[in-house]
Amino acid sequence: KGNQKMKVTLIGINAKYIHTNLAVRYLKAFANDLDYECEIMEFSINDQIERILEEILKSKSDIVAFSCYIWNIEYVKAVSSLIKLVNSNIEVLYGGPEVSFDCEDFLHKNVGDYVIEGEGEETYKEFIEWKISLSKKSLINAKAINEKKIDFKNILGLYFKRLDKIYYNGQRPLMDINKVIFPYYEEEFTNKIVYYEASRGCPFSCKYCLSSSTHGVRFLNVERVKKELKFLADKKVRLVKFVDRTFNCNPEYSIEIWRFLINLDCETMFHFEISADLINQKEIDVLADTPKGRFQFEVGVQTTNPIVLNNISRFVTFDEISDKVTKVKEIGTINQHLDLIAGLPGENYESFRNSFNDVYGIHVEVIQLGFLKLLKGSEMINESELWGMVYAPYPPFEILKTRDISYEELVKLKRVEKMVDKYHNSQKFDNILKYFVEKFNTPFDFFYELGLFFYEKGYLGIKISSVDYYKIFIEFNEEKLKADNFVLKEIVKFDYLQYNKKKWIPDFLTRDMDKVAEREIREKLVKSNVIDDVFGKEFLSSKKNLSNIHVEKYMIDILEYVDNNTVCIENHYLAYDINDEEHIKDIT
Repeated sequence: KGNQKMKVTLIGINAKYIHTNLAVRYLKAFANDLDYECEIMEFSINDQIERILEEILKSKSDIVAFSCYIWNIEYVKAVSSLIKLVNSNIEVLYGGPEVSFDCEDFLHKNVGDYVIEGEGEETYKEFIEWKISLSKKSLINAKAINEKKIDFKNILGLYFKRLDKIYYNGQRPLMDINKVIFPYYEEEFTNKIVYYEASRGCPFSCKYCLSSSTHGVRFLNVERVKKELKFLADKKVRLVKFVDRTFNCNPEYSIEIWRFLINLDCETMFHFEISADLINQKEIDVLADTPKGRFQFEVGVQTTNPIVLNNISRFVTFDEISDKVTKVKEIGTINQHLDLIAGLPGENYESFRNSFNDVYGIHVEVIQLGFLKLLKGSEMINESELWGMVYAPYPPFEILKTRDISYEELVKLKRVEKMVDKYHNSQKFDNILKYFVEKFNTPFDFFYELGLFFYEKGYLGIKISSVDYYKIFIEFNEEKLKADNFVLKEIVKFDYLQYNKKKWIPDFLTRDMDKVAEREIREKLVKSNVIDDVFGKEFLSSKKNLSNIHVEKYMIDILEYVDNNTVCIENHYLAYDINDEEHIKDIT
């Protein structure tokens, strides 16, 4: 190419469009001072492979580098194969957790030239320096380059293929995390999730997790963290997700960052993975000042069965977790996500059912049901035969059955997971769920029966409208419970109107009031000045705001049901602010 600079394209194929790839940004930033051309391309697994291929080839790169994860590795292998078929001169570099634990085998079985093992920043930079030195050998400064003694055999953490033979330069020691370069200064993040890392490593050794393969935790300088988080908040990033495995493993560190973020003037939400049992009273006192919508905590419960917890080297009790989660819940401003994993060693169907009911009983915002994945590099994969684990031989390597839980039982749990995710986790059906859950022996039994109903009706295999997700409850009540729908329809109407357009009500719901009656009620509210008390005097500063009030008649005291779970059959009228889902007033 003569004097033309070498070009590298770093590829992130994300699980969703709204995600961003932190790894490729780290690599580009860490080698930003080198004399080469580098660009980042991001796609999602929902993109067509042909489009990804076309965009990559259009870049005219010498080297294409892929960030490899369990959710994208099949896409990466397919795209890499096509790249080599079109232009075999393009070199392919792989890195990331999905190729870091079987690098040699991966290179043998797939096209491509290089794999970076483990942490990539230092290895990638040395690799680029070496490639630049090769491209500049004919230039005047070749002597200076040779004096640096750049040799690919000295690049630790690098696997490379030459004539179908694989070479390895040895393991690279863990780097000083404070050498990592903050990669976000030159970007805008409209409607994107931004990932941030304040520490690497985990103090625990859970057998199913890759973090257990590296011991010890390394922290970024806390003042640097505060500066970088303020930058993201000032950029009005909607959600910053910390990738730290256990953010609160050092309480003094987490307290200082939490206190800083609590006092920030911003609208950004910060998501942390924490170990709830580690939270101390000092942290609770600091968190008590958290503004609503500022923090979101993800807590890995996995199971509440103490024997199963011991089997996976998690030395904690559910009582400890429940106590701390409840204390955070009492603060009232922090969303909490609690995770469970099905298919763990020693856990049968009934044990998982109990775990679900235990977690549901805390009444947190989100319950995430996951299924065990046998990850390369984890200790769990070495014990798979011991526990009779059968799992898919391709990503995401998900459990199919164990000696304790059958395939058929896991299929049932899949249906429960779909119901919980759609109905509980969306938080748009809370009063409907409250109505049904008390009619079953346990919450799990309700979600199981609802999932079975979806399956029997064929709803799991088709696309359902947002309105139909409400209507199904009416069908379920009639067909499964053989119950009357009078009260249920009023409750469904209330949940529906909170989160959907208020100028139209689905046909399956009862509206005992026409538009003329509604208009008359609104006018009475204005004349009597009651509307000032309901929505405030500023609301009616313009006459057009009157149309932003929706009035709905209920044939039960719906707010009494919402507050106290008591059904009173009597007419009630609610006024809604169409532009504010939380602005509802009883005007009976």
